[in-house]
Amino acid sequence: MSFTMSASFVVNGTVVDAVTGGGLQGVVVSVKGSGTRVLTDNKGAFQLTIEGKSQTIEFSHLGYTTVTKKVNAGDNKIIIRMASDQLKMEEVVVTGFATPMDSRLSGRVAGIQITSSKSRRKNQQKNALADTYYQPQHEAPPLDREGYDAITENGFKTVGQDPLSTFSIDVDAASYSNVRRMLNMGQLPPAGAVRIEEMINYFKYDYKVPVKDEPFSINTEIAACPWNNDHQLVSIGLQGKLIPSGNLPASNLVFLIDVSGSMEDQNKLPLVQQSLKLLVDQLREKDRVALVVYAGNAGLVLPSTSGEEKIKIKDAIDRLSAGGSTAGGAGIKLAYKTARENFIKGGNNRIILCSDGDFNVGVSSDAALEEMIETERKSGVFLTILGYGMGNYQDAKMQKLAGKGNGNHAYIDNLSEARKVLVKEFGGTLFAIAKDVKLQIEFNPANVQAYRLVGYENRVLNKEDFNDDLKDAGELGSGHTVTALYEIIPVGIESRFIKSVDKLKYQRDNTGSKSTRNNNSSNNSNNSNNKSSKSSNTNTNTNTNNNKNSINTSGNGSGAAGEMMTIKFRYKKPDGDVSSLITHPVTFTSASISKTSENFRFAAAVAQFGMLLRNSEYKQQSSYQNTWTLAKDALGKDDEGYRSEFLKMIRNAQALQQKEERTVMSYE
Repeated sequence: MSFTMSASFVVNGTVVDAVTGGGLQGVVVSVKGSGTRVLTDNKGAFQLTIEGKSQTIEFSHLGYTTVTKKVNAGDNKIIIRMASDQLKMEEVVVTGFATPMDSRLSGRVAGIQITSSKSRRKNQQKNALADTYYQPQHEAPPLDREGYDAITENGFKTVGQDPLSTFSIDVDAASYSNVRRMLNMGQLPPAGAVRIEEMINYFKYDYKVPVKDEPFSINTEIAACPWNNDHQLVSIGLQGKLIPSGNLPASNLVFLIDVSGSMEDQNKLPLVQQSLKLLVDQLREKDRVALVVYAGNAGLVLPSTSGEEKIKIKDAIDRLSAGGSTAGGAGIKLAYKTARENFIKGGNNRIILCSDGDFNVGVSSDAALEEMIETERKSGVFLTILGYGMGNYQDAKMQKLAGKGNGNHAYIDNLSEARKVLVKEFGGTLFAIAKDVKLQIEFNPANVQAYRLVGYENRVLNKEDFNDDLKDAGELGSGHTVTALYEIIPVGIESRFIKSVDKLKYQRDNTGSKSTRNNNSSNNSNNSNNKSSKSSNTNTNTNTNNNKNSINTSGNGSGAAGEMMTIKFRYKKPDGDVSSLITHPVTFTSASISKTSENFRFAAAVAQFGMLLRNSEYKQQSSYQNTWTLAKDALGKDDEGYRSEFLKMIRNAQALQQKEERTVMSYE
């Protein structure tokens, strides 16, 4: 049997900034007169298959002048230099990924379609592109079918009325990669898609490592707020203990994969398959994996299998194809059942759900799914959710399910992001070192007039939840960093954000000082033998005490007048039910933003960017240029290029905003 293929050749290349020489991510590389196009990766690299002996390639990118180049067979490697043109807006509307499957079996398992390789072989030959690049598509899908919850931003609270601020940590980073996807497609994100804490925590920060047996270190820093110099900005950073991969406990994993009809797109199921195969490569002999899939029904495609049998696991993944409705509830139930049956005591028992979240059969409402997961998590099985796709992506649902499942949530927009989440951050994504991590900050009315927690709107807790060990909170993974920012209005500063309240008639003390004295007395009752911390950027020393372990760095309350706040942390061991307590005072200091660490400045820049994208009422003097300058001066050691990529996102958003404003003006 013979067949004829048209002549073609492959061009590899790199697109760089003509001035800096740095690689440009997200450049649209297209063959003129055909539908073939790809996007460059985070180093500016691309690979393109050219039909015929000669073609003209076009390179376009937001904020850059379009470049065209004729290539011939034999031009195997090229470098393209693009000049910046901030006044010009190029349309970037490419979506999808070329990640063809190699399906090896055919038939149906529990209502799940499994296809043979013959039906896909032609596509594999036609789309022989590197797995990190985008699949051709002519326009970005609208966002109106994607699901985002409205976010009511945290406002300023006066210390006299609300001296305590309580919230759960959040190590999710889905919002950042989702926003990046939209900006790369030439779309400004809806406000509900911008969760500032997730954007900040997408990045790693160079915090001090924990010492001895501490699960994490605590690092604080204070300086003038970059978007309002009359205010102060406080950074609270946690650095989780890094467990070497060889010392990580055995894993009992269940891959729960959505193979419904909505997952057909190249940036959905095919990308899921490529992503999970990267994870399989990280598994050891003592780790185990089962594969559960769901469409109209749920089915067990692969029983729990040793991580040593990588070919068998990958073959099971490769067999899948999409079709049918979406019985997400049935799939979740079967996945938990499978995880319980193969439970490893003292191990990492976790479900990894891969979906666009568009459930429509059986148990599918948010409330019913949340209730199911809240019940199932009592078994000690954690839940990681990986979101895929666009056009119908249900971000709000995915976010809620991960929170209820003692888990985390990432959005995978390309294979580079999959590699970041499942390979480079393998331990942090899949191995918890602490769960139910909560923070409670008590502000000192002598120095703080009002405060605002930047982001974490979905993680705010009631003050009494802090001491309630039955109240669920976030988990911290191996090597993870978590950062939270507070904007502070010092005493004596006039602000439009502070609203007047009539003096209360029946209260003995309307300043909060009585409450403060009582709280300090209670909080310090077990801590009188420890020395007070004198630094605003410190680690904690640990001691244990009584039923709920208490770790203290505060002291006996002396010198409290010089303190801005006291931070309290509660956390449990991954298999524990009783929390431990850490207290950490922060001394009032005043410094310019230029004197702060790169950690502080970069986190502040990301927060400012998020407020601009949201058009926040608290953005004050924020601007894209100020954001770019602040981030540019705080790139630090950026081996993976994530921070440099952020600079390009700022310029993309600025150009899109300017275009939108010009469009509005043209109609006025």
